[in-house]
Amino acid sequence: MTRVVRVGHEADGYAPFDLVPDPARFGLDTTRVATALGDVVVRSSLRRTGTAALIMLHGAAGSWTTWTPLLAAAELRGRPLTDMVAIDLPGWGDSPFPESGRDRGVDAYARAVAEVARVLGYAEWSVVGHSLGGFIALHLAAIEPRATRGVVLVSATTFSVMRAAAHPVAGVRRMPAFVGLLAVMRAFAPGRGAASAVLRGLREIGLLRRVMAPLFARPSRVPAGVLSALADEIRPRSFCAASEEAARYRPEQHWGRIRCRVTSLRGAHDVFVRPSDDDGLRALVTHTDLQALDTAGHFAHIEVPDAVLDAVEDVARPASKRRAGAEAGAEAGAGAGAGAEAGAEAEALPQGDRPHSGAPRDPAG
Repeated sequence: MTRVVRVGHEADGYAPFDLVPDPARFGLDTTRVATALGDVVVRSSLRRTGTAALIMLHGAAGSWTTWTPLLAAAELRGRPLTDMVAIDLPGWGDSPFPESGRDRGVDAYARAVAEVARVLGYAEWSVVGHSLGGFIALHLAAIEPRATRGVVLVSATTFSVMRAAAHPVAGVRRMPAFVGLLAVMRAFAPGRGAASAVLRGLREIGLLRRVMAPLFARPSRVPAGVLSALADEIRPRSFCAASEEAARYRPEQHWGRIRCRVTSLRGAHDVFVRPSDDDGLRALVTHTDLQALDTAGHFAHIEVPDAVLDAVEDVARPASKRRAGAEAGAEAGAGAGAGAEAGAEAEALPQGDRPHSGAPRDPAG
């Protein structure tokens, strides 16, 4: 069942960081990688500590910068994330939309992500995916079961969105926010840049926060810079293309092949992810940890980054350390059990018998 995680209500604990567009601020390099989908722009750690990457996949409203609150939270803990590969998915951020004639399906996107990781020299990875990025992360884990060590989903758009994308009229009642957003994106898709211009206008007249309020649990406390950055990242054409692919996708044909542990986080106030999505995920994926964050909406990694970081740090730990921790816990439990048994035996003895107690570069450059 889904575990409700109470994040807390500290005055400065909600959405504590702005988005940072400078990769150098977190020791990241900017690389352009050629893939079957076209060039993909990546921000990756300058300092590597192993052969396993921590891949970050953003959602349909954002780019790599949406992960910077998570990076800032990790720095505050004194444990900066390492071997990070933050990808601008094709069609978002600095990565161009795939050219006409190229396969733009979920499988092609997932294989492009794996291609990027291997070009950068990584043989395996853990994946953190938000919204659309979570959808792609699940497919990547299904087609690369040996290379994928773990997955963290942050409000992954799955069953409810797939159904609403395939049947938007019927989806109005159950997923009104998504169906409404899809209609707006379809209206703006033919005119490139039109949506951003409208959102900039809304920002200038002070209505941007109201328009974006459904995305957050506490919209009045989200930094203005976050709202502006997300508005600038809107890509209607890419959003519509991704929705069409979601409508065609058949998770029952793929997700049963996932072998790694999947930690799924969703905001209790998320308008794009329903509790029934947890049930669907549990039915298909063997090893799942389902959590609902009580003070988050659709952008938990921005709203409550520390709660998301807990899950990311856990999945990013080397498998040997996870096993050691599990074994230590098992030994502690066994010791406690043995102590209890000894105590019970002592109680059974007669009294006398008881014992005493920047600018893109080429990877080859």
